[in-house]
Amino acid sequence: MRGVLRADPLWVETFTGLRMTQFERLLKAVRERGGDGPRIGRPWCLPLSERVLVVAVYYRTNLTMRHLAPLFGISPATVCRVIQRLGPLLAIAPTSRPADAADRLWIVDGTLVPVRDRKVGALSRNYRFSANVQAIIDADTRLVVATARPAPGNKADAHVWRNSGLPEQCQGATVLGDGAYINTGLVVPHRKRPGRALLAGEQADNAEHRRVRARVEHAIGRLKNYKILRDCRQHGDGLHHAVQAVAHMHNLALSA
Repeated sequence: MRGVLRADPLWVETFTGLRMTQFERLLKAVRERGGDGPRIGRPWCLPLSERVLVVAVYYRTNLTMRHLAPLFGISPATVCRVIQRLGPLLAIAPTSRPADAADRLWIVDGTLVPVRDRKVGALSRNYRFSANVQAIIDADTRLVVATARPAPGNKADAHVWRNSGLPEQCQGATVLGDGAYINTGLVVPHRKRPGRALLAGEQADNAEHRRVRARVEHAIGRLKNYKILRDCRQHGDGLHHAVQAVAHMHNLALSA
């Protein structure tokens, strides 16, 4: 059976949200990470470019493997193997501490991602089994700097932040958070105390804080254009790999 989708500009731009040049950069990263080897056993029935497209389309559309299979002319089992093999290789590159970290402004926020794996998620305030995913973006570029491993969705943002490993990556940088990150060392809004209204200067600070912090809300909204982050059916590390890959593709889509 011959599939419909191929790694050409029409299908890549329609189904992944990436221009062909951006997709080629994603493909290059996967190839450099060993995505095309080792060549042991039967060869793949699709070239590497189309296998990467399978994973990108899966994350973008959240179609089931049974629905993806005829689009590429392969079996659902092959789709599953491709996603398990290449999904981790699409991950965003680890962030090293920038030389101008003191001049950087980063913003962090958490979002709930509905999951089917109850070992990963927990019953959350959205009344679904969800995982708490923390993401940091650069305030100037809107690029995702780093994401944390998903935590159960019933954990508070501050608790997840402290145990995420992200604070170590932010040493020397100024990081904004909302009121949920109080007592974490982040820049948070002024709090109204009982019997004491906010001063005019504090209200102005909070207004500016909201204006800047909205950028992370917009970035997370764009991440969720990849529908895998609206209802993740993957188990184990599947959500973690999906978040990392979506962050990578989001950054590519924002690049020139």
